[in-house]
Amino acid sequence: MSTEEKIRNQLATNPVIMYIKGTAQEPQCGFSKAAVEALNSAGIEFAYVNILAAPFIREKLPSISNWPTFPQLFIKGELVGGSDVVCDMVADGSLLQHYQNVMENIEV
Repeated sequence: MSTEEKIRNQLATNPVIMYIKGTAQEPQCGFSKAAVEALNSAGIEFAYVNILAAPFIREKLPSISNWPTFPQLFIKGELVGGSDVVCDMVADGSLLQHYQNVMENIEV
């Protein structure tokens, strides 16, 4: 499986996934930490990929998402944005609303 196929599979199989530096329990940069804390404060469950442990994904993902920096949050395979976007959307309530709308529309 190519790196691009692996990323596309991750995006397809995880309703909410964030590519971060470090883990959700121990983010390794301030931006990843802020995004993780924002999602946690909103009660949004998410999968994550530690790009520090997956250098091929770290190299390939920006060309797929057209977003050059990390973290990167995806909901239902669509890029939401990075740390600033995630934090702003959590603060104004729009991310939780978007998340709830998407989750209601996922077939179980």
